[in-house]
Parts: sequence; structure tokens; C-alpha cells
Amino acid sequence: MRGTAAGLSLLAAAPLLAACGDGAVQVPAPRPDAATVKLCQGLQLPARLHGLKRRDTSPDSPLTAAWGDPAIALRCGVPLPSTYRMDEQLMEINGLKWHGFPHDRPVTWTVLGRQAYVEVTIPPKYAPPGDTLIEIGQAIAATIPAKPENQI
Repeated sequence: MRGTAAGLSLLAAAPLLAACGDGAVQVPAPRPDAATVKLCQGLQLPARLHGLKRRDTSPDSPLTAAWGDPAIALRCGVPLPSTYRMDEQLMEINGLKWHGFPHDRPVTWTVLGRQAYVEVTIPPKYAPPGDTLIEIGQAIAATIPAKPENQI
């Protein structure tokens, strides 16, 4: 099943921004372990997100998905963001804790505290990101179990 999960890292944002039109969106696939891949493949993402139609991703991967133009992109099975700080205030939406980067005006959001990290890159055109994170968060919460309490 194509485009089963997660957003883009900051490094991956540049190729994404180059994609336009109805072609496939460049979304680098993460390389998680087998257990994480299985969790990500179970993620049931919507055909529309924030009212935007689902698009193909390149390379074709069950760990990536994209919607709209400019694309909202997702990657599942990414590592803990290197920009995460233990003392930072995470944004909590419907029980999910999101790390935003850059910190002053986040574009890339990573849900933490789950057994697989899911990253969502939301172009500024779709600001504020809350509605998009609520929509995608429902699929994440329903599919990817939480880590034991107080674990990121």
C-alpha cells in the first residue's frame, strides 16, 4: 500500500519543495527496523488531508505519503529528531505530543512518545498546522501504540 505514513525531515524538505503539479512528490523514505516498518504499514491515512487530494510519492514507499500542491508530506519510522531538546515544551493535540522545527515557526512536526515516530511537513501556505495535525493524529493514535509513560 503506497504512502502509508510519515512526513519529512528538515533535510528532506528541499526535494519536496521542488515538486509541483500532479507528478509524484519527492519524499525520501526512512530506513527503520522491521518492527517499526510493520507499525508504519498499518497506518491508515486518509485519501484527503486538510481538504487536499492524496498524491504519489517518489520513491514509491509504504512509509511515505503526500497531499496537495505544495505538498503536505509524511514519513513514518523516522529517528528521533536531532533538534529535539529534553527540556522543550512540546505541543500537545488530542493526547499526542508534537515536536516542531524550526522552533520559532515550525514547518516539520514529529509526533513523539509513540512506538514509531511520524513526521509531517506542512508548507506555510496551510498555516496554522493544528487542523492538519488533528486529522493525521487520529490515524496515528489509532494505529501506533504509545511508548511506556514518560518515554519519548
